[in-house]
Amino acid sequence: MVTGFAVAVLLSAVLLSLPIATQSGDGTRPLAALFTATSAVCVTGLVVLDTPEHFSTFGELVVLGSIQVGGLGIMTLASLLGLLVFRRLGLRTRMTAAAETKALGLGDVRRVLLSVIGFTLFFEAIATVVLFLRWLVAYDEPVGRAAYLGLFHAVSAFNNAGFALYSDNMIGFVDDPVISLTLCLAVIAGGLGFPVLYELRRELGRPRDWTLHTRLVVWTTLLLLVAGPLAVTALEWSNDGTLGQLGVPAKLVAGFFLGVMPRTAGFNSIDYAEAEPATLLVTDILMFIGGGPASTAGGIKVTTFALLAFVMLAEVRGTPEVEVANRRLPREVQRQALTVALAGVGLVMSGTVLLLVLTGEALDAVLFEVVSAFATVGLSTGITADVPAAGQVLLIGLMFVGRLGPITLASALALRSRPTLYRLPEERPIVG
Repeated sequence: MVTGFAVAVLLSAVLLSLPIATQSGDGTRPLAALFTATSAVCVTGLVVLDTPEHFSTFGELVVLGSIQVGGLGIMTLASLLGLLVFRRLGLRTRMTAAAETKALGLGDVRRVLLSVIGFTLFFEAIATVVLFLRWLVAYDEPVGRAAYLGLFHAVSAFNNAGFALYSDNMIGFVDDPVISLTLCLAVIAGGLGFPVLYELRRELGRPRDWTLHTRLVVWTTLLLLVAGPLAVTALEWSNDGTLGQLGVPAKLVAGFFLGVMPRTAGFNSIDYAEAEPATLLVTDILMFIGGGPASTAGGIKVTTFALLAFVMLAEVRGTPEVEVANRRLPREVQRQALTVALAGVGLVMSGTVLLLVLTGEALDAVLFEVVSAFATVGLSTGITADVPAAGQVLLIGLMFVGRLGPITLASALALRSRPTLYRLPEERPIVG
């Protein structure tokens, strides 16, 4: 998985560095090409170059193809790893001979791959048509240009990439409900994850039959989709640099957009350099949590966040077992969630310290940049292009590790789980 993504990044970087990929015909500097390729394949959206001004149509298509490959790859491979983990752990609870034959076969791989491609094309096609018609009718774009804009932004939205064909991203459409809400819905669909989309297709009208995974993803996502936009809208309501100059309907549309995009699409309809510090912190939290497992979103994932919340709730209540929706959580799952979350915190904190040293920028801007890179979001206060070469290399590493790290770490922990035949003497240290 890691090797495949590394190869995809390198191939994309080579193509983006070609003279044909730029407007000027002079090619792109190797580091800038590598940064853009990593951001595209890891569906992040951080940029050190103005995408529509620097890249030619060929370069934009390379970016578009890299986004699609990265989104399909992460959904497919993460889904297969989840299937492998499920069956591996399931064998330990079944003592029948038939269970021993349930290995991950070529039929499973083919089914998952075709289903992921089908879901992807379905949502991207719907978003493309809506955006195409909007740009064609409301903005008088030529048919070809409108279709190209619709396709590019639909793919970028569903794959939670955040790349745009406008130098100011989506700021020019801050009060356009059709474009804003279409992008939001595509982002939400891509951030749910293939396992959830697959189950919702079969059990949409029967929530009581949903698996625990689907319940956690859906209900936590809904909670964040309410809390995030409400918090951001309230904080920016009177800020003349962001939402303050808009009418009430436009403020509500823009606020919802700003609450959805940190999970983890990266489109922006305001200048985050003008946002309130509290808004940046709330956005940091939303970015760090991210979307669903086996989705195009990044972060530590909503299931990790929800599981840790239930662990804390059980500890506060003093109950010996952690229970969610009439199900008991295994202790190894609790440890995996804690490990993934703390590993993410460690990477963000160490990355923030290093980037502070390298740039000298303000803490809130640097933390925002690091969380955005780790969670593969793509939002920025505008400092990305000014970060020195060493800092850009650091951000490249954070994007790559942030895209693959939580998936591979969680899968490795689950697959390495081993029963022990003994217990050591117990001793309790003082906590707190």
